[in-house]
Amino acid sequence: MSDTSLSILSVVGSLHGSSVTRDVILDLNARLSGLGCTCDTLDLSVEKLDLLNPDTSYSQPGYADLKKRVQTADVLLLGTPDYHGSMSGALKNFFDHFWKEFAGKLFAPIVASHEKGLTVTDQVRTVARQCYAWSMPYAMSFVEKQDVGEGRILNEVFEKRLEMFARDIEVYGRLLSIQRKADLKGSDSGFMARYRA
Repeated sequence: MSDTSLSILSVVGSLHGSSVTRDVILDLNARLSGLGCTCDTLDLSVEKLDLLNPDTSYSQPGYADLKKRVQTADVLLLGTPDYHGSMSGALKNFFDHFWKEFAGKLFAPIVASHEKGLTVTDQVRTVARQCYAWSMPYAMSFVEKQDVGEGRILNEVFEKRLEMFARDIEVYGRLLSIQRKADLKGSDSGFMARYRA
């Protein structure tokens, strides 16, 4: 395996000031950093991203820097509340701004939901498929005040699930990153061939 640090872009898709989604993202960032990953957090409540307008959005101040952050990431850790069985508008808008930058990378969904977040997870996986990205074979869902509250993890079962999720993100994110980079440099006819410079 490469000794190069795995680059994680953690997207907080909640605009709530006291978001439990943010709390879980930050907890996972700490765990992933402990595993040797480099974590960059995009908190959409702080770093505002206007609704996508294809005529103007790509020339807006700050867009080029954000695009570079997405391009640099090996893994996208994607947190969202479950709003009516769907991802937040903030996360969907983030997705709308990019597509080829996601190709060959790992998506790791995290959903704050009282209903297991299954439809939300399916939507994130649909975006991954449409953009030729990979998705974790499972997602991390949690319940506010049962699993997370007051900025901390509240039970041992959820603690162990977070530990497993961080481990799997690091292991499979690294494998995919190594193969993605090899495919971009190579000459084989795999699906990443269309993204070669």
